[in-house]
Amino acid sequence: MAYKRVLTIQDISCVGQCSLTVALPILSASGAETCILPSAVLSNHTAGFSAFTFRDLTDDMPGISAQWKKDKIVFDAVYTGYLGSIKQIGYVRDIFRAHCKGLRIVDPAMADNGKLYVGFDDKYAAEMAKLCFEADITLPNITEACMMTGTEYRTQYDREYIEKLIGKMRDKGAKTVVLTGVSYREGRTGVVVNVNGVSTYYEHKKIAGGCHGTGDVYAAAFTGALMQGFNEQEAARIAADYTLLCIEKTVDDPSHWYGVKFELALPEYIRMLGL
Repeated sequence: MAYKRVLTIQDISCVGQCSLTVALPILSASGAETCILPSAVLSNHTAGFSAFTFRDLTDDMPGISAQWKKDKIVFDAVYTGYLGSIKQIGYVRDIFRAHCKGLRIVDPAMADNGKLYVGFDDKYAAEMAKLCFEADITLPNITEACMMTGTEYRTQYDREYIEKLIGKMRDKGAKTVVLTGVSYREGRTGVVVNVNGVSTYYEHKKIAGGCHGTGDVYAAAFTGALMQGFNEQEAARIAADYTLLCIEKTVDDPSHWYGVKFELALPEYIRMLGL
Protein backbone atom coordinates (compact mmCIF):
# COMPACT_ATOMS: atom_id res chain seq x y z
CA MET A 1 0.00 0.00 0.00
CA ALA A 2 1.27 3.46 -0.86
CA TYR A 3 1.90 5.76 2.08
CA LYS A 4 1.78 9.34 0.89
CA ARG A 5 1.92 12.58 2.87
CA VAL A 6 -0.86 15.04 1.98
CA LEU A 7 -1.35 18.61 3.14
CA THR A 8 -4.88 20.03 3.03
CA ILE A 9 -5.44 23.77 3.46
CA GLN A 10 -8.92 25.01 4.37
CA ASP A 11 -10.98 26.23 7.31
CA ILE A 12 -12.26 24.27 10.31
CA SER A 13 -15.96 24.40 11.10
CA CYS A 14 -16.10 22.88 14.57
CA VAL A 15 -19.73 21.78 14.02
CA GLY A 16 -21.13 21.00 10.59
CA GLN A 17 -19.58 18.36 8.37
CA CYS A 18 -17.51 20.31 5.86
CA SER A 19 -13.98 21.57 5.14
CA LEU A 20 -11.25 20.13 7.39
CA THR A 21 -13.83 18.38 9.56
CA VAL A 22 -14.41 15.95 6.69
CA ALA A 23 -11.12 16.21 4.80
CA LEU A 24 -8.94 15.02 7.68
CA PRO A 25 -10.85 11.79 8.47
CA ILE A 26 -11.53 10.90 4.83
CA LEU A 27 -7.91 11.39 3.76
CA SER A 28 -6.72 9.47 6.82
CA ALA A 29 -9.10 6.62 5.95
CA SER A 30 -7.53 6.51 2.48
CA GLY A 31 -4.24 5.52 4.07
CA ALA A 32 -2.52 8.86 3.56
CA GLU A 33 -0.57 10.70 6.23
CA THR A 34 -2.75 13.80 6.47
CA CYS A 35 -1.34 17.15 7.54
CA ILE A 36 -3.45 20.26 7.91
CA LEU A 37 -3.08 24.01 7.63
CA PRO A 38 -6.24 25.66 9.00
CA SER A 39 -7.07 28.96 7.34
CA ALA A 40 -9.75 29.89 9.91
CA VAL A 41 -11.71 28.40 12.79
CA LEU A 42 -15.51 28.73 12.90
CA SER A 43 -17.90 27.61 15.63
CA ASN A 44 -20.03 26.05 12.88
CA HIS A 45 -20.43 26.49 9.15
CA THR A 46 -22.25 29.50 7.77
CA ALA A 47 -25.40 27.91 6.33
CA GLY A 48 -28.52 27.36 8.39
CA PHE A 49 -27.22 28.11 11.88
CA SER A 50 -28.38 31.22 13.77
CA ALA A 51 -24.89 32.75 13.65
CA PHE A 52 -21.24 31.72 13.82
CA THR A 53 -17.97 32.76 15.41
CA PHE A 54 -14.94 33.24 13.18
CA ARG A 55 -11.22 33.46 13.87
CA ASP A 56 -9.07 34.33 10.88
CA LEU A 57 -5.73 32.48 10.79
CA THR A 58 -4.37 34.12 7.64
CA ASP A 59 -1.47 35.79 9.42
CA ASP A 60 -0.33 32.45 10.90
CA MET A 61 0.13 30.82 7.50
CA PRO A 62 3.53 32.29 6.46
CA GLY A 63 5.07 31.55 9.87
CA ILE A 64 3.95 27.93 9.68
CA SER A 65 5.44 27.64 6.20
CA ALA A 66 8.70 29.22 7.40
CA GLN A 67 9.03 26.63 10.16
CA TRP A 68 8.37 23.83 7.68
CA LYS A 69 11.15 25.20 5.47
CA LYS A 70 13.58 24.99 8.37
CA ASP A 71 12.68 21.33 8.86
CA LYS A 72 12.61 20.64 5.10
CA ILE A 73 9.01 19.39 5.25
CA VAL A 74 7.48 18.57 1.87
CA PHE A 75 4.30 16.84 0.74
CA ASP A 76 3.37 14.36 -1.98
CA ALA A 77 0.23 16.42 -2.63
CA VAL A 78 -1.25 19.71 -1.48
CA TYR A 79 -5.04 19.93 -1.70
CA THR A 80 -6.91 23.17 -1.02
CA GLY A 81 -10.55 23.80 -0.26
CA TYR A 82 -12.32 26.95 0.90
CA LEU A 83 -9.90 29.90 1.13
CA GLY A 84 -11.27 33.02 2.76
CA SER A 85 -9.35 35.81 1.02
CA ILE A 86 -7.06 36.86 -1.81
CA LYS A 87 -4.22 37.03 0.72
CA GLN A 88 -4.72 33.36 1.57
CA ILE A 89 -4.64 32.45 -2.11
CA GLY A 90 -1.24 34.15 -2.34
CA TYR A 91 0.08 32.19 0.63
CA VAL A 92 -1.16 28.94 -0.92
CA ARG A 93 0.74 29.78 -4.10
CA ASP A 94 3.91 30.20 -1.99
CA ILE A 95 3.25 26.88 -0.22
CA PHE A 96 2.85 25.09 -3.54
CA ARG A 97 6.30 26.28 -4.56
CA ALA A 98 8.02 25.64 -1.23
CA HIS A 99 6.48 22.40 0.00
CA CYS A 100 4.80 20.42 -2.79
CA LYS A 101 6.86 17.77 -4.54
CA GLY A 102 3.85 16.17 -6.24
CA LEU A 103 0.27 17.04 -7.13
CA ARG A 104 -1.28 20.47 -6.58
CA ILE A 105 -5.04 19.96 -6.27
CA VAL A 106 -7.47 22.91 -6.02
CA ASP A 107 -11.15 22.84 -5.22
CA PRO A 108 -12.11 26.49 -5.87
CA ALA A 109 -15.02 26.34 -3.37
CA MET A 110 -16.28 29.85 -4.12
CA ALA A 111 -19.63 29.65 -5.92
CA ASP A 112 -22.66 27.56 -6.83
CA ASN A 113 -26.01 27.91 -8.58
CA GLY A 114 -24.76 30.86 -10.61
CA LYS A 115 -23.62 32.98 -7.64
CA LEU A 116 -20.47 33.64 -5.63
CA TYR A 117 -20.55 32.74 -1.96
CA VAL A 118 -21.16 35.58 0.48
CA GLY A 119 -17.99 37.63 1.04
CA PHE A 120 -16.42 36.95 -2.36
CA ASP A 121 -16.26 39.31 -5.34
CA ASP A 122 -14.98 39.33 -8.91
CA LYS A 123 -11.42 40.15 -7.78
CA TYR A 124 -11.39 37.08 -5.56
CA ALA A 125 -12.75 34.92 -8.39
CA ALA A 126 -9.99 36.18 -10.70
CA GLU A 127 -7.27 35.27 -8.19
CA MET A 128 -8.80 31.86 -7.55
CA ALA A 129 -8.85 31.28 -11.30
CA LYS A 130 -5.10 31.95 -11.44
CA LEU A 131 -4.52 29.39 -8.67
CA CYS A 132 -6.65 26.81 -10.47
CA PHE A 133 -4.83 27.34 -13.74
CA GLU A 134 -1.48 26.84 -11.99
CA ALA A 135 -2.63 23.60 -10.30
CA ASP A 136 -2.20 20.10 -11.66
CA ILE A 137 -5.85 19.23 -10.99
CA THR A 138 -8.80 21.53 -10.39
CA LEU A 139 -12.29 20.47 -9.28
CA PRO A 140 -14.79 23.22 -10.13
CA ASN A 141 -18.54 22.98 -10.39
CA ILE A 142 -20.19 24.51 -13.46
CA THR A 143 -20.73 27.90 -11.78
CA GLU A 144 -17.07 28.16 -10.79
CA ALA A 145 -15.87 27.10 -14.24
CA CYS A 146 -18.09 29.74 -15.82
CA MET A 147 -16.77 32.46 -13.52
CA MET A 148 -13.18 31.52 -14.19
CA THR A 149 -13.65 31.64 -17.97
CA GLY A 150 -16.17 34.47 -18.43
CA THR A 151 -18.79 32.04 -19.71
CA GLU A 152 -22.53 32.61 -19.38
CA TYR A 153 -23.93 30.32 -16.68
CA ARG A 154 -26.80 28.08 -17.78
CA THR A 155 -29.06 25.69 -15.91
CA GLN A 156 -29.93 23.94 -19.18
CA TYR A 157 -27.03 22.81 -21.34
CA ASP A 158 -25.73 20.02 -23.56
CA ARG A 159 -22.44 18.21 -24.03
CA GLU A 160 -21.20 20.84 -26.50
CA TYR A 161 -21.61 23.58 -23.87
CA ILE A 162 -19.70 21.53 -21.28
CA GLU A 163 -16.89 20.69 -23.67
CA LYS A 164 -16.52 24.35 -24.69
CA LEU A 165 -16.44 25.33 -21.01
CA ILE A 166 -13.66 22.86 -20.28
CA GLY A 167 -11.86 23.95 -23.45
CA LYS A 168 -11.85 27.55 -22.20
CA MET A 169 -10.30 26.40 -18.93
CA ARG A 170 -7.60 24.51 -20.78
CA ASP A 171 -6.93 27.53 -23.01
CA LYS A 172 -6.24 29.53 -19.83
CA GLY A 173 -3.76 26.95 -18.56
CA ALA A 174 -5.84 24.37 -16.68
CA LYS A 175 -4.33 20.90 -16.84
CA THR A 176 -6.61 18.15 -15.54
CA VAL A 177 -10.17 19.39 -15.02
CA VAL A 178 -12.71 17.47 -12.91
CA LEU A 179 -16.03 19.22 -13.54
CA THR A 180 -18.65 18.23 -10.97
CA GLY A 181 -22.44 18.44 -10.98
CA VAL A 182 -22.88 17.78 -14.70
CA SER A 183 -26.39 16.55 -15.54
CA TYR A 184 -27.47 15.65 -19.06
CA ARG A 185 -30.80 14.06 -18.15
CA GLU A 186 -33.40 14.27 -15.43
CA GLY A 187 -32.69 12.30 -12.27
CA ARG A 188 -29.05 11.78 -13.14
CA THR A 189 -25.86 13.73 -12.50
CA GLY A 190 -22.17 13.10 -12.75
CA VAL A 191 -18.64 14.32 -13.30
CA VAL A 192 -16.63 15.06 -16.43
CA VAL A 193 -12.91 14.31 -16.17
CA ASN A 194 -10.71 15.94 -18.79
CA VAL A 195 -7.13 14.68 -18.97
CA ASN A 196 -4.83 15.83 -21.78
CA GLY A 197 -7.82 17.28 -23.62
CA VAL A 198 -9.82 14.04 -23.58
CA SER A 199 -13.08 13.92 -21.59
CA THR A 200 -14.81 10.99 -19.92
CA TYR A 201 -18.15 11.18 -18.13
CA TYR A 202 -19.23 9.20 -15.09
CA GLU A 203 -22.97 9.33 -14.40
CA HIS A 204 -24.94 8.26 -11.35
CA LYS A 205 -28.37 8.89 -9.86
CA LYS A 206 -29.22 12.31 -8.47
CA ILE A 207 -30.86 12.68 -5.07
CA ALA A 208 -33.11 15.73 -4.89
CA GLY A 209 -32.45 18.39 -2.29
CA GLY A 210 -28.73 17.98 -1.83
CA CYS A 211 -26.75 18.24 1.41
CA HIS A 212 -24.21 20.64 2.87
CA GLY A 213 -20.54 19.70 2.55
CA THR A 214 -20.78 17.16 -0.26
CA GLY A 215 -18.28 19.08 -2.40
CA ASP A 216 -15.73 18.82 0.40
CA VAL A 217 -16.48 15.12 0.83
CA TYR A 218 -16.03 14.57 -2.90
CA ALA A 219 -12.73 16.46 -3.15
CA ALA A 220 -11.24 14.68 -0.15
CA ALA A 221 -12.31 11.24 -1.38
CA PHE A 222 -10.96 12.02 -4.85
CA THR A 223 -7.59 13.10 -3.46
CA GLY A 224 -7.40 10.05 -1.22
CA ALA A 225 -8.01 7.73 -4.17
CA LEU A 226 -5.27 9.45 -6.18
CA MET A 227 -2.86 8.88 -3.31
CA GLN A 228 -3.57 5.16 -3.54
CA GLY A 229 -2.55 5.06 -7.20
CA PHE A 230 -5.91 5.31 -8.93
CA ASN A 231 -5.95 7.46 -12.06
CA GLU A 232 -8.10 10.56 -12.35
CA GLN A 233 -11.07 8.79 -13.93
CA GLU A 234 -11.03 6.00 -11.36
CA ALA A 235 -10.64 8.46 -8.49
CA ALA A 236 -13.56 10.53 -9.81
CA ARG A 237 -15.77 7.43 -9.92
CA ILE A 238 -14.80 6.30 -6.42
CA ALA A 239 -15.38 9.80 -5.02
CA ALA A 240 -18.77 10.05 -6.73
CA ASP A 241 -19.92 6.64 -5.47
CA TYR A 242 -18.75 7.42 -1.95
CA THR A 243 -20.40 10.86 -1.87
CA LEU A 244 -23.66 9.39 -3.15
CA LEU A 245 -23.54 6.75 -0.42
CA CYS A 246 -23.00 9.47 2.21
CA ILE A 247 -26.10 11.30 0.96
CA GLU A 248 -28.14 8.09 0.97
CA LYS A 249 -27.22 7.49 4.60
CA THR A 250 -28.39 11.00 5.52
CA VAL A 251 -31.30 12.05 3.33
CA ASP A 252 -34.04 10.33 5.39
CA ASP A 253 -33.01 12.09 8.60
CA PRO A 254 -34.37 15.68 8.52
CA SER A 255 -32.67 16.48 11.83
CA HIS A 256 -29.29 16.03 10.15
CA TRP A 257 -29.62 19.01 7.77
CA TYR A 258 -26.12 20.46 8.30
CA GLY A 259 -23.99 17.83 6.55
CA VAL A 260 -23.80 14.17 5.54
CA LYS A 261 -23.14 11.15 7.74
CA PHE A 262 -19.90 10.46 5.93
CA GLU A 263 -18.48 8.50 8.86
CA LEU A 264 -21.00 5.70 8.36
CA ALA A 265 -19.80 5.23 4.78
CA LEU A 266 -16.06 5.21 5.51
CA PRO A 267 -15.84 1.38 5.67
CA GLU A 268 -17.23 1.23 2.15
CA TYR A 269 -14.79 3.90 0.94
CA ILE A 270 -11.91 1.88 2.37
CA ARG A 271 -13.24 -1.17 0.54
CA MET A 272 -13.48 0.81 -2.73
CA LEU A 273 -9.78 1.65 -2.34
CA GLY A 274 -8.92 -2.01 -1.80
CA LEU A 275 -7.33 -1.38 1.59
